[in-house]
Amino acid sequence: MTHGDRGNYKAKHSSGISLNQEIAGALEKKTAAGKIACADASNTAAELGVTMKEVGVTIDLMEIELSKCQLGLFGYSPQKMAVKPAETVQADLEGAIRGALVNDRLPCATAWSIAEKFGIPKMGVSSACEALKIKVKPCQLGAF
Repeated sequence: MTHGDRGNYKAKHSSGISLNQEIAGALEKKTAAGKIACADASNTAAELGVTMKEVGVTIDLMEIELSKCQLGLFGYSPQKMAVKPAETVQADLEGAIRGALVNDRLPCATAWSIAEKFGIPKMGVSSACEALKIKVKPCQLGAF
C-alpha cells in the first residue's frame, strides 16, 4: 500500500474476512496513536502462537499503521527509512542473499533468517540489500 492508501488498509482484503478478536485485543495493548511497531507485531505473533500474516491482516482490519520496520525500511520519522546501504558486503553474505532471491527480491522472513544465521542485526541484511540494489519483498505482515 502507498501513503495515499493510509487509513484504508482493510481494502487489501476481501470483505468476507473477519477480525480475530484475540489478536485484536493483544494488538490494542501495544498500539499508540494508531501505530504499532513491527517488533510489537512480531512479538504478538510469537506470544499468541499465530503467524505474522494473521497479525498483519488483523492490523489492516483495525486500520493500524505499522511503524519502525525491523529491517529499517519504513516507519521512521522524519526520514522514511532508517537503513543505509552498506559500504561493503561480505561475499558469503551476498551469496546467501542472492541464493535466497524469489523473483529477484528477498522475502522479509528470509532476511530475518539470514540475519540469524550470520549473527548480525536484521538491518545488517537490509543494508547489504540496499548496497546490492535488491528489494526486500514481501513483508511478513503484508505492509509491502
